[in-house]
Amino acid sequence: MSEQEYSHIVRMAGHDIDGQEILLQGIARVKGVGLRMSKSIIKQLELDPSKRLGYLTAEEISGIETIIKDPVKENLPDWYVNRPRDRMSGRMLHLIGSDLDFAHRNDIDRLRRIKSWRGTRHTLGLKVRGQHTRTTGRGGAAVGVSRKKL
Repeated sequence: MSEQEYSHIVRMAGHDIDGQEILLQGIARVKGVGLRMSKSIIKQLELDPSKRLGYLTAEEISGIETIIKDPVKENLPDWYVNRPRDRMSGRMLHLIGSDLDFAHRNDIDRLRRIKSWRGTRHTLGLKVRGQHTRTTGRGGAAVGVSRKKL
């Protein structure tokens, strides 16, 4: 490799990522960005997917961040966003990092407030999506048969 500027830690979308990561997995380290979206970002910006994250320039990093913040505006398909038809704004949003956690927590709190079935299941700590609970999802300490002492 040539003697380029190398940074050991890359700050991308409010997240510190190791510069040794290859580009495909490094971009996917940001919470809310998966491998599929990472691959499409690399393809759209025409970057080398085997390149190390530490060798990216500031312009390339800012280009990646702009696509992550609004993928629909940057000509990625609508189904790439993780929050289509947001309840508050009605827009197609793509949330990352702590914003994604906050929105998820607010959704569950809303379900609890309106006392829906899903909200009740969340409150009780049970399975929410119709799974069987007879044998799986048991909490607490394992109880078994005690052996005789010798």
